[in-house]
Amino acid sequence: MKYLYNCSIRAFSLAIALAAPFHRKARLLWRGRRGLLRRIERTEAAASSAGGGLQTIWVHCASLGEFEQGRPLIEAIRAKHPVGTPDYRRIVLTFYSPSGYEIRKDYPLADAIYYLPADTPRNARRFVAAVKPEQAVFVKYEYWYNYLSALRDFGAKSCVVSAIFRPDTVFFRKNAMGRFMRRTIGLLDRFFVQNDDSARLLGSIGFGPERVTVSGDTRFDRVVALADSAAAREMPWAEAFVEGVQEPVMVCGSTWGPDEEILLELMHARPEMKFIVAPHELDSARIDALIDRSGRKGVRYTHLTASDDGSTEILREATLLVIDTIGMLSGVYRYGQLAYIGGGFGRGIHNTLEAATWGMPVLFGPKYEAFAEAVELVALGVAASVSGAEELKATVAAWVGDPETLQRRGGSAGEYVRSRAGATRKILDALGM
Repeated sequence: MKYLYNCSIRAFSLAIALAAPFHRKARLLWRGRRGLLRRIERTEAAASSAGGGLQTIWVHCASLGEFEQGRPLIEAIRAKHPVGTPDYRRIVLTFYSPSGYEIRKDYPLADAIYYLPADTPRNARRFVAAVKPEQAVFVKYEYWYNYLSALRDFGAKSCVVSAIFRPDTVFFRKNAMGRFMRRTIGLLDRFFVQNDDSARLLGSIGFGPERVTVSGDTRFDRVVALADSAAAREMPWAEAFVEGVQEPVMVCGSTWGPDEEILLELMHARPEMKFIVAPHELDSARIDALIDRSGRKGVRYTHLTASDDGSTEILREATLLVIDTIGMLSGVYRYGQLAYIGGGFGRGIHNTLEAATWGMPVLFGPKYEAFAEAVELVALGVAASVSGAEELKATVAAWVGDPETLQRRGGSAGEYVRSRAGATRKILDALGM
Protein backbone atom coordinates (compact mmCIF):
# COMPACT_ATOMS: atom_id res chain seq x y z
CA MET A 1 0.00 0.00 0.00
CA LYS A 2 2.89 2.36 0.73
CA TYR A 3 4.19 1.83 -2.81
CA LEU A 4 0.78 2.72 -4.30
CA TYR A 5 0.57 5.77 -2.03
CA ASN A 6 3.97 7.06 -3.20
CA CYS A 7 3.02 6.41 -6.83
CA SER A 8 -0.20 8.40 -6.37
CA ILE A 9 1.71 11.35 -4.87
CA ARG A 10 4.06 11.43 -7.86
CA ALA A 11 1.18 11.01 -10.31
CA PHE A 12 -0.68 13.92 -8.74
CA SER A 13 2.42 16.12 -8.94
CA LEU A 14 2.67 15.29 -12.64
CA ALA A 15 -1.03 16.09 -13.11
CA ILE A 16 -0.48 19.50 -11.45
CA ALA A 17 2.35 20.25 -13.90
CA LEU A 18 0.22 19.23 -16.89
CA ALA A 19 -2.75 21.29 -15.69
CA ALA A 20 -0.69 24.38 -14.86
CA PRO A 21 -1.09 26.12 -18.26
CA PHE A 22 -4.87 25.82 -18.05
CA HIS A 23 -5.81 26.12 -14.37
CA ARG A 24 -4.88 29.03 -12.12
CA LYS A 25 -4.62 27.10 -8.84
CA ALA A 26 -2.59 24.35 -10.48
CA ARG A 27 -0.29 26.98 -11.97
CA LEU A 28 0.24 28.68 -8.62
CA LEU A 29 1.01 25.38 -6.89
CA TRP A 30 3.36 24.24 -9.67
CA ARG A 31 5.25 27.54 -9.64
CA GLY A 32 5.33 27.61 -5.85
CA ARG A 33 6.92 24.16 -5.69
CA ARG A 34 9.59 24.72 -8.36
CA GLY A 35 12.95 24.76 -6.58
CA LEU A 36 11.06 24.93 -3.29
CA LEU A 37 13.18 22.54 -1.25
CA ARG A 38 16.40 24.31 -2.22
CA ARG A 39 14.90 27.63 -1.11
CA ILE A 40 13.72 26.09 2.16
CA GLU A 41 17.14 24.59 2.84
CA ARG A 42 18.90 27.90 2.18
CA THR A 43 16.43 29.90 4.27
CA GLU A 44 16.45 27.50 7.19
CA ALA A 45 20.24 27.17 7.16
CA ALA A 46 20.58 30.96 7.32
CA ALA A 47 18.02 31.16 10.12
CA SER A 48 19.79 28.42 12.08
CA SER A 49 23.13 30.16 11.68
CA ALA A 50 21.75 33.53 12.78
CA GLY A 51 19.58 32.17 15.58
CA GLY A 52 22.06 29.93 17.28
CA GLY A 53 19.88 26.81 17.39
CA LEU A 54 16.45 28.25 18.04
CA GLN A 55 13.74 25.68 18.70
CA THR A 56 11.25 25.46 15.85
CA ILE A 57 7.52 24.74 15.78
CA TRP A 58 6.12 23.67 12.42
CA VAL A 59 2.41 24.40 11.83
CA HIS A 60 0.77 22.94 8.72
CA CYS A 61 -2.60 24.08 7.33
CA ALA A 62 -4.26 22.69 4.23
CA SER A 63 -5.80 26.01 3.24
CA LEU A 64 -7.21 29.28 4.53
CA GLY A 65 -9.95 27.77 6.70
CA GLU A 66 -7.48 25.57 8.54
CA PHE A 67 -5.18 28.56 8.97
CA GLU A 68 -7.96 30.37 10.83
CA GLN A 69 -8.17 27.35 13.13
CA GLY A 70 -4.42 27.27 13.64
CA ARG A 71 -4.04 31.01 14.03
CA PRO A 72 -5.03 31.14 17.73
CA LEU A 73 -2.28 28.62 18.48
CA ILE A 74 0.32 30.62 16.55
CA GLU A 75 -0.70 33.83 18.28
CA ALA A 76 -0.63 32.21 21.72
CA ILE A 77 2.81 30.67 21.07
CA ARG A 78 4.19 33.98 19.87
CA ALA A 79 2.70 35.80 22.89
CA LYS A 80 4.33 33.31 25.29
CA HIS A 81 7.63 33.15 23.39
CA PRO A 82 8.12 36.67 22.00
CA VAL A 83 10.86 37.81 19.66
CA GLY A 84 14.06 38.87 21.41
CA THR A 85 13.62 36.73 24.52
CA PRO A 86 15.70 33.69 25.54
CA ASP A 87 12.55 31.54 25.26
CA TYR A 88 11.84 32.58 21.66
CA ARG A 89 10.43 29.90 19.34
CA ARG A 90 10.80 29.99 15.58
CA ILE A 91 7.48 29.29 13.80
CA VAL A 92 7.43 27.74 10.33
CA LEU A 93 4.01 27.76 8.61
CA THR A 94 3.16 25.65 5.56
CA PHE A 95 0.15 25.45 3.26
CA TYR A 96 -0.92 22.82 0.79
CA SER A 97 -3.39 24.97 -1.16
CA PRO A 98 -2.65 28.18 -3.09
CA SER A 99 -5.85 29.68 -1.65
CA GLY A 100 -4.19 29.59 1.76
CA TYR A 101 -0.59 30.37 0.83
CA GLU A 102 -1.24 33.23 -1.57
CA ILE A 103 -3.45 35.09 0.92
CA ARG A 104 -1.35 34.48 4.04
CA LYS A 105 2.21 34.32 2.66
CA ASP A 106 3.02 37.57 4.45
CA TYR A 107 1.47 36.65 7.81
CA PRO A 108 3.72 38.52 10.27
CA LEU A 109 3.71 36.12 13.24
CA ALA A 110 5.35 33.27 11.33
CA ASP A 111 9.10 33.37 10.76
CA ALA A 112 8.85 31.48 7.47
CA ILE A 113 5.91 30.53 5.24
CA TYR A 114 6.15 27.89 2.51
CA TYR A 115 4.12 25.68 0.27
CA LEU A 116 4.35 22.10 1.50
CA PRO A 117 6.52 20.06 -0.89
CA ALA A 118 4.86 16.93 -2.28
CA ASP A 119 4.84 14.07 0.23
CA THR A 120 7.52 11.84 -1.29
CA PRO A 121 9.98 10.07 1.03
CA ARG A 122 12.91 12.18 -0.21
CA ASN A 123 11.04 15.49 0.03
CA ALA A 124 9.84 14.70 3.54
CA ARG A 125 13.32 13.79 4.77
CA ARG A 126 14.86 16.93 3.24
CA PHE A 127 12.15 19.22 4.60
CA VAL A 128 12.32 17.87 8.16
CA ALA A 129 16.13 17.91 8.12
CA ALA A 130 16.07 21.56 7.01
CA VAL A 131 13.37 22.84 9.38
CA LYS A 132 14.42 20.70 12.38
CA PRO A 133 11.09 21.04 14.24
CA GLU A 134 10.78 20.11 17.89
CA GLN A 135 6.98 19.98 17.45
CA ALA A 136 4.84 19.62 14.32
CA VAL A 137 1.20 20.70 14.47
CA PHE A 138 -1.23 19.59 11.77
CA VAL A 139 -4.50 21.54 11.80
CA LYS A 140 -7.74 19.52 11.57
CA TYR A 141 -6.62 16.98 8.98
CA GLU A 142 -4.06 16.20 6.25
CA TYR A 143 -2.20 13.11 7.36
CA TRP A 144 0.90 12.73 5.17
CA TYR A 145 2.56 9.35 5.65
CA ASN A 146 6.09 10.30 4.61
CA TYR A 147 6.16 13.54 6.60
CA LEU A 148 4.92 11.79 9.72
CA SER A 149 7.50 9.03 9.20
CA ALA A 150 10.29 11.59 8.74
CA LEU A 151 9.22 13.42 11.91
CA ARG A 152 9.25 10.16 13.86
CA ASP A 153 12.72 9.27 12.51
CA PHE A 154 14.01 12.77 13.33
CA GLY A 155 12.73 12.51 16.91
CA ALA A 156 10.23 15.38 16.61
CA LYS A 157 6.82 15.28 18.29
CA SER A 158 3.71 15.58 16.15
CA CYS A 159 0.02 16.22 16.80
CA VAL A 160 -3.22 17.12 15.09
CA VAL A 161 -5.44 19.85 16.56
CA SER A 162 -9.16 20.61 16.13
CA ALA A 163 -9.52 17.20 14.50
CA ILE A 164 -12.85 15.60 13.86
CA PHE A 165 -13.45 11.97 12.91
CA ARG A 166 -16.59 10.40 11.46
CA PRO A 167 -17.43 6.70 11.12
CA ASP A 168 -17.77 6.86 7.33
CA THR A 169 -14.19 8.05 6.75
CA VAL A 170 -11.31 5.94 5.49
CA PHE A 171 -9.69 5.36 8.89
CA PHE A 172 -12.49 2.99 9.93
CA ARG A 173 -12.69 0.87 6.78
CA LYS A 174 -11.68 -2.77 6.93
CA ASN A 175 -9.68 -2.75 3.72
CA ALA A 176 -6.06 -2.15 2.72
CA MET A 177 -6.49 1.61 2.46
CA GLY A 178 -8.14 1.73 5.89
CA ARG A 179 -5.26 -0.23 7.40
CA PHE A 180 -2.70 2.05 5.73
CA MET A 181 -4.41 5.22 6.96
CA ARG A 182 -4.64 3.84 10.51
CA ARG A 183 -0.93 3.15 10.28
CA THR A 184 -0.40 6.72 9.05
CA ILE A 185 -2.25 8.43 11.89
CA GLY A 186 -0.58 6.02 14.29
CA LEU A 187 2.63 7.97 13.63
CA LEU A 188 1.12 10.99 15.42
CA ASP A 189 1.99 11.42 19.09
CA ARG A 190 -1.18 13.26 20.13
CA PHE A 191 -4.72 13.86 18.89
CA PHE A 192 -6.62 16.95 20.03
CA VAL A 193 -10.19 16.39 18.85
CA GLN A 194 -13.29 18.54 18.75
CA ASN A 195 -15.77 16.22 20.42
CA ASP A 196 -16.42 13.03 22.39
CA ASP A 197 -17.64 11.15 19.29
CA SER A 198 -14.23 11.61 17.65
CA ALA A 199 -12.48 10.37 20.80
CA ARG A 200 -14.73 7.26 20.91
CA LEU A 201 -14.05 6.49 17.25
CA LEU A 202 -10.30 6.76 17.78
CA GLY A 203 -10.64 4.55 20.84
CA SER A 204 -12.33 1.91 18.70
CA ILE A 205 -9.18 1.56 16.59
CA GLY A 206 -6.75 1.51 19.47
CA PHE A 207 -5.97 5.13 20.32
CA GLY A 208 -6.66 5.59 24.01
CA PRO A 209 -6.97 8.60 26.33
CA GLU A 210 -3.20 8.78 26.84
CA ARG A 211 -2.99 10.01 23.22
CA VAL A 212 -6.44 11.52 22.63
CA THR A 213 -7.68 14.71 24.28
CA VAL A 214 -11.09 16.30 23.74
CA SER A 215 -9.98 19.93 23.60
CA GLY A 216 -12.68 21.47 21.42
CA ASP A 217 -12.30 23.60 18.32
CA THR A 218 -9.82 26.49 18.19
CA ARG A 219 -12.14 28.32 15.76
CA PHE A 220 -14.22 29.37 18.77
CA ASP A 221 -11.16 31.12 20.20
CA ARG A 222 -10.53 32.77 16.85
CA VAL A 223 -14.04 34.18 16.35
CA VAL A 224 -14.22 35.44 19.94
CA ALA A 225 -10.86 37.20 19.46
CA LEU A 226 -12.07 38.64 16.15
CA ALA A 227 -15.25 39.96 17.72
CA ASP A 228 -13.40 41.47 20.67
CA SER A 229 -10.90 43.23 18.41
CA ALA A 230 -13.59 44.37 15.95
CA ALA A 231 -15.62 45.83 18.83
CA ALA A 232 -12.81 48.31 19.36
CA ARG A 233 -12.83 49.42 15.70
CA GLU A 234 -15.41 51.88 14.46
CA MET A 235 -17.08 51.41 11.09
CA PRO A 236 -18.84 54.74 10.58
CA TRP A 237 -20.07 53.76 7.13
CA ALA A 238 -21.85 50.70 8.58
CA GLU A 239 -23.25 52.80 11.42
CA ALA A 240 -24.62 55.26 8.88
CA PHE A 241 -26.27 52.45 6.91
CA VAL A 242 -28.16 51.08 9.93
CA GLU A 243 -28.86 54.42 11.62
CA GLY A 244 -32.50 54.89 12.49
CA VAL A 245 -33.74 51.58 11.04
CA GLN A 246 -36.88 50.13 12.61
CA GLU A 247 -36.70 46.62 11.17
CA PRO A 248 -33.91 44.07 11.82
CA VAL A 249 -30.91 44.27 9.48
CA MET A 250 -29.81 41.01 7.83
CA VAL A 251 -26.11 40.42 7.17
CA CYS A 252 -25.48 37.85 4.45
CA GLY A 253 -21.95 36.47 4.50
CA SER A 254 -19.95 34.53 1.87
CA THR A 255 -22.90 34.14 -0.49
CA TRP A 256 -22.82 32.21 -3.75
CA GLY A 257 -25.19 32.40 -6.73
CA PRO A 258 -27.83 29.97 -5.37
CA ASP A 259 -27.86 31.81 -2.03
CA GLU A 260 -28.32 35.14 -3.77
CA GLU A 261 -31.22 33.83 -5.82
CA ILE A 262 -33.30 33.11 -2.72
CA LEU A 263 -32.06 36.25 -0.97
CA LEU A 264 -33.29 38.35 -3.90
CA GLU A 265 -36.77 36.90 -3.43
CA LEU A 266 -36.57 37.76 0.29
CA MET A 267 -35.49 41.33 -0.57
CA HIS A 268 -38.49 41.71 -2.85
CA ALA A 269 -40.82 40.31 -0.19
CA ARG A 270 -39.50 42.51 2.63
CA PRO A 271 -38.81 46.01 1.22
CA GLU A 272 -38.79 47.46 4.75
CA MET A 273 -35.65 45.53 5.75
CA LYS A 274 -32.05 46.52 5.03
CA PHE A 275 -29.50 43.98 3.83
CA ILE A 276 -25.71 43.85 3.98
CA VAL A 277 -24.33 41.27 1.53
CA ALA A 278 -20.71 40.06 1.35
CA PRO A 279 -20.44 37.82 -1.76
CA HIS A 280 -17.90 35.02 -1.75
CA GLU A 281 -16.81 35.91 -5.28
CA LEU A 282 -16.02 39.57 -5.90
CA ASP A 283 -16.75 39.73 -9.61
CA SER A 284 -17.71 43.33 -10.38
CA ALA A 285 -20.26 42.58 -13.11
CA ARG A 286 -21.95 39.98 -10.92
CA ILE A 287 -22.20 42.43 -8.01
CA ASP A 288 -23.67 45.11 -10.26
CA ALA A 289 -26.23 42.58 -11.51
CA LEU A 290 -27.12 41.66 -7.92
CA ILE A 291 -27.82 45.29 -7.04
CA ASP A 292 -29.79 45.83 -10.25
CA ARG A 293 -31.93 42.71 -9.78
CA SER A 294 -32.67 43.61 -6.16
CA GLY A 295 -34.65 46.66 -7.30
CA ARG A 296 -33.17 48.49 -4.31
CA LYS A 297 -31.10 51.57 -3.82
CA GLY A 298 -27.81 49.75 -3.43
CA VAL A 299 -24.26 50.85 -2.76
CA ARG A 300 -20.92 49.06 -2.99
CA TYR A 301 -18.43 49.56 -0.18
CA THR A 302 -15.60 50.37 -2.58
CA HIS A 303 -17.71 53.09 -4.23
CA LEU A 304 -18.10 55.08 -1.05
CA THR A 305 -16.29 58.41 -1.32
CA ALA A 306 -13.66 59.73 1.02
CA SER A 307 -16.11 62.46 1.98
CA ASP A 308 -17.95 61.37 5.12
CA ASP A 309 -20.83 63.72 4.43
CA GLY A 310 -21.51 62.44 0.93
CA SER A 311 -21.17 58.78 1.85
CA THR A 312 -23.31 59.12 4.96
CA GLU A 313 -26.25 60.53 3.00
CA ILE A 314 -26.00 57.80 0.38
CA LEU A 315 -25.83 55.09 3.03
CA ARG A 316 -28.82 56.39 4.96
CA GLU A 317 -30.95 56.25 1.82
CA ALA A 318 -29.64 52.86 0.64
CA THR A 319 -31.34 49.59 1.60
CA LEU A 320 -28.64 47.26 0.20
CA LEU A 321 -24.96 47.51 1.05
CA VAL A 322 -22.56 45.15 -0.76
CA ILE A 323 -19.18 44.50 0.84
CA ASP A 324 -17.04 44.06 -2.29
CA THR A 325 -13.68 43.58 -0.57
CA ILE A 326 -12.16 41.01 1.76
CA GLY A 327 -11.38 41.32 5.45
CA MET A 328 -14.48 43.26 6.52
CA LEU A 329 -17.16 40.65 7.15
CA SER A 330 -16.29 39.52 10.67
CA GLY A 331 -16.63 43.10 11.93
CA VAL A 332 -19.71 43.93 9.86
CA TYR A 333 -21.80 41.25 11.58
CA ARG A 334 -22.07 43.47 14.65
CA TYR A 335 -24.46 45.77 12.74
CA GLY A 336 -27.08 43.10 12.05
CA GLN A 337 -29.77 41.34 14.03
CA LEU A 338 -29.86 38.12 12.00
CA ALA A 339 -27.51 36.49 9.52
CA TYR A 340 -27.57 34.32 6.44
CA ILE A 341 -24.43 32.25 5.76
CA GLY A 342 -23.71 31.17 2.20
CA GLY A 343 -22.45 27.90 0.76
CA GLY A 344 -25.28 25.65 1.90
CA PHE A 345 -26.41 24.94 -1.66
CA GLY A 346 -22.92 23.92 -2.74
CA ARG A 347 -20.11 22.07 -0.99
CA GLY A 348 -21.11 23.26 2.48
CA ILE A 349 -21.74 26.36 4.54
CA HIS A 350 -19.11 28.90 5.43
CA ASN A 351 -18.28 30.15 8.93
CA THR A 352 -21.43 30.41 11.06
CA LEU A 353 -19.47 31.21 14.22
CA GLU A 354 -18.35 34.67 13.08
CA ALA A 355 -22.00 35.72 13.02
CA ALA A 356 -23.17 33.79 16.08
CA THR A 357 -20.46 35.28 18.30
CA TRP A 358 -22.10 38.70 17.81
CA GLY A 359 -25.37 37.38 19.25
CA MET A 360 -27.18 36.74 15.98
CA PRO A 361 -29.46 33.86 15.00
CA VAL A 362 -28.28 32.27 11.77
CA LEU A 363 -29.84 30.92 8.58
CA PHE A 364 -28.19 28.81 5.88
CA GLY A 365 -28.87 26.32 3.10
CA PRO A 366 -29.43 22.55 3.39
CA LYS A 367 -25.81 21.29 3.22
CA TYR A 368 -24.69 21.89 6.77
CA GLU A 369 -24.65 18.53 8.56
CA ALA A 370 -20.89 18.04 8.17
CA PHE A 371 -20.37 21.09 10.39
CA ALA A 372 -20.76 20.19 14.06
CA GLU A 373 -21.30 23.78 15.22
CA ALA A 374 -24.11 24.29 12.69
CA VAL A 375 -25.83 21.09 13.83
CA GLU A 376 -25.56 22.23 17.45
CA LEU A 377 -26.85 25.73 16.66
CA VAL A 378 -29.90 24.22 14.93
CA ALA A 379 -30.50 21.90 17.89
CA LEU A 380 -30.41 24.92 20.22
CA GLY A 381 -33.03 26.69 18.10
CA VAL A 382 -30.72 29.60 17.26
CA ALA A 383 -30.11 28.56 13.64
CA ALA A 384 -32.24 27.15 10.86
CA SER A 385 -31.64 25.50 7.52
CA VAL A 386 -33.77 26.55 4.54
CA SER A 387 -34.21 24.62 1.31
CA GLY A 388 -35.48 27.46 -0.86
CA ALA A 389 -36.90 30.96 -1.11
CA GLU A 390 -40.33 30.17 0.33
CA GLU A 391 -38.86 28.55 3.42
CA LEU A 392 -36.44 31.44 3.84
CA LYS A 393 -39.24 34.02 3.63
CA ALA A 394 -41.40 32.09 6.09
CA THR A 395 -38.58 31.65 8.62
CA VAL A 396 -37.55 35.30 8.45
CA ALA A 397 -41.16 36.40 8.83
CA ALA A 398 -41.55 34.24 11.94
CA TRP A 399 -38.29 35.44 13.47
CA VAL A 400 -38.62 39.17 12.87
CA GLY A 401 -42.31 39.07 13.76
CA ASP A 402 -41.37 38.26 17.37
CA PRO A 403 -38.60 40.74 18.35
CA GLU A 404 -38.22 39.44 21.91
CA THR A 405 -37.72 35.85 20.74
CA LEU A 406 -35.33 37.05 18.01
CA GLN A 407 -33.24 38.79 20.65
CA ARG A 408 -33.25 35.72 22.91
CA ARG A 409 -32.15 33.53 20.00
CA GLY A 410 -29.29 35.90 19.33
CA GLY A 411 -28.23 35.97 22.95
CA SER A 412 -28.21 32.19 23.10
CA ALA A 413 -26.10 32.03 19.93
CA GLY A 414 -23.50 34.34 21.47
CA GLU A 415 -23.45 32.37 24.71
CA TYR A 416 -22.97 29.13 22.76
CA VAL A 417 -19.83 30.45 21.05
CA ARG A 418 -18.21 31.98 24.10
CA SER A 419 -18.93 28.94 26.29
CA ARG A 420 -16.86 26.80 23.91
CA ALA A 421 -13.78 28.98 23.76
CA GLY A 422 -10.60 27.77 25.44
CA ALA A 423 -9.35 24.99 23.14
CA THR A 424 -6.09 26.83 22.45
CA ARG A 425 -5.09 26.95 26.09
CA LYS A 426 -5.94 23.28 26.64
CA ILE A 427 -3.78 22.24 23.70
CA LEU A 428 -0.77 24.34 24.62
CA ASP A 429 -0.96 23.27 28.27
CA ALA A 430 -1.03 19.60 27.23
CA LEU A 431 1.97 20.14 24.94
CA GLY A 432 3.88 22.01 27.64
CA MET A 433 4.02 25.13 25.51
